[in-house]
Amino acid sequence: MKRRAGFDKKTVRGIVAALLAAPTLAGAVEFVDGGVAMPEKVLLGQLLFHDKLLSGNRNISCATCHHALTDTGDGLSLPVGEGGRGLGVTRDTGTGRDAIHERVPRNAPPVFMLGSTAVTRMFHDGRLEKNPAFPSGFESPAGQNLPDDLENIVAAQAMFPVTSGAEMAGQAGENPIADAAAAGDLQEVWRRLARRLRNNPEYVALFQDAFPGEILGRNDITYAHAANAIGAFEIAAWRANASPYDAFLAGDNNALTVEERAGYRLFNGKAGCASCHSGELLSDMVFHAIAMPQIGPGKGQGPSGREDWGRGAVTGNPADNFKFRTPPLRNIALTAPYGHAGAYDTLEAVVRHHLDPVAALYAYDCAAQIVVPARDDLDAIDCAVMSAPALVADIAAANELAPMRLSDTEVGQLVAFLHTLTDKSNIDLRRDVPKSVPSGLTIVE
Repeated sequence: MKRRAGFDKKTVRGIVAALLAAPTLAGAVEFVDGGVAMPEKVLLGQLLFHDKLLSGNRNISCATCHHALTDTGDGLSLPVGEGGRGLGVTRDTGTGRDAIHERVPRNAPPVFMLGSTAVTRMFHDGRLEKNPAFPSGFESPAGQNLPDDLENIVAAQAMFPVTSGAEMAGQAGENPIADAAAAGDLQEVWRRLARRLRNNPEYVALFQDAFPGEILGRNDITYAHAANAIGAFEIAAWRANASPYDAFLAGDNNALTVEERAGYRLFNGKAGCASCHSGELLSDMVFHAIAMPQIGPGKGQGPSGREDWGRGAVTGNPADNFKFRTPPLRNIALTAPYGHAGAYDTLEAVVRHHLDPVAALYAYDCAAQIVVPARDDLDAIDCAVMSAPALVADIAAANELAPMRLSDTEVGQLVAFLHTLTDKSNIDLRRDVPKSVPSGLTIVE
């Protein structure tokens, strides 16, 4: 079977060695792959992550909203998903008949450090979580139908963006995958994507290399295999565990400046940040309501149909409304905007929100904070919830974070400490973007 130059076995290990060239601090973080990646699987995952073949209309990839050149996010408050054009803050929603159908209602979470064994829940609302009561080992929107051969929670997460109309599937009537997604038939979405991969000879060879003894021929390929490969790439390429903070924890007292050490003490003491932002990820993986502003279309909940109830929509318990998973803080300085709806554009702004969430909610200036190029009505993220006093009051009433006082100097120290969580090898991620993909589709357009 003939392959394109650059993907033969002789060069695979060299390519993946470049992906894994970032330094790590041994013992700082425990990874689900033991810190040892299978090069062939990582390479396959890298290609799939960047290939639009996995979208219903062949016009968007995982990387569109989680790109290496935008620090594994997209730089926008709310993503411009299926149907958009371009990358990052310049991504265009289109106009008239070419306009996208809708914006993705939640901020694109960064992909750093997802391979940590401390990651037990995924998505802002935790709708995917480890649960041994399910055959797959995960409780998810797929219920009992999630495949049982997914290698870890990162792979499990990769099963779902392809089933979302706004993210990758497209709208009903546009393609068969979109039709299946709109009907809620997730298994049919995955079957159709697997058929596309089976029909690409180069991918078949790559799958055989990545899953030796398991994939003997094209018909053995399932979308779960693709998800496992995507997970392997994300875990291996974006470990993010060689920051100044890691060096400090390993005993290097010179790794942090005087100001950064003061911020570290505030974080773990007076400011109380570590009560939620704990552990190796600086997240307790628990859900909290901290009166984060709600911008954009929401999730269709509440009396306005524009609210996002977060965890409450998953559990069905009103007491969980407006609670969201504590975000991990690895590389946090690289991954603005912040909040489940991308409400804050700077670290200082989101830190100050935590000082008095209710006051910050009522003082929030929607138009001034939103990160999005405003060209037309779809580009201009709406502030419908923030413009409705009763809806804002509901968010405020759920807040569980008490006000506290910090001086401007102390806020600056906290922000300085948060910058120490940046793994400097992750600042330039150009190495993670392939020059081409087996489908022949463009990487970005």
